Amino acid sequence: MVLAILQARMSSTRLPGKVLRPLLGEPMIGRQFERLRRAARLTRIVVATSTHTDDDALAAYCSTIGVDCVRGDLDDVLGRFLGALDAYPANTFVRLTADCPLADPQLIDQAVDAHIAAGADYTNVQQRWTYPKGLDVEVCQTEVLRTAGREARGRDREHVTSFIYAHPQRFHIHALNRDPPLRYRWTVDTAEDFAFVAAVYAALYPADPAFTTADILAWQDRHSEQVLVNDVAPA
Repeated sequence: MVLAILQARMSSTRLPGKVLRPLLGEPMIGRQFERLRRAARLTRIVVATSTHTDDDALAAYCSTIGVDCVRGDLDDVLGRFLGALDAYPANTFVRLTADCPLADPQLIDQAVDAHIAAGADYTNVQQRWTYPKGLDVEVCQTEVLRTAGREARGRDREHVTSFIYAHPQRFHIHALNRDPPLRYRWTVDTAEDFAFVAAVYAALYPADPAFTTADILAWQDRHSEQVLVNDVAPA
């Protein structure tokens, strides 16, 4: 069993409430659920949100569409993930974030397969940012995260897996990189980001709700004036 844990909250600093912002008539997180459900390697999707009242609406929405939701401390995101794994045990889990409505199901499956084949403790596709920012995938062994839970402090509890990749001498870390790299920005942190994603959905979703990364790249070729660039420096 591979559990997907989608971290989400309403109190985004730059774009508050973004996860429930309508995208073609459905909350943005709902559109992401549609894409995640196409990942064959994921056996269950759970949302990890906070107990803050701001997130009551998010938890209520998850309930209406039948998605399990685990709630915990707003600032201890690592603790929330451990709570999700306590409630829904799995040896391997995938960490995803709710600001990625263009998530690629095939890349998620590829990451899980690579993680298992490598016998890794932790696998990611963000190490050198060779995939668009917004296709983020992290695959991790639960016992490794429990080690982090016992030892991590401060910002490592906010960033969930940072304790793990900061200690490559202790953990078997694997990465997927793309050649040539695609240094685009497909995540949603700002109003400009959301406008880009909305344009992609408006153009592609009506004809094919299962539009792919290749379809987005082809659309970008025709609309270069709307392309956003990932400004994160490669590691």
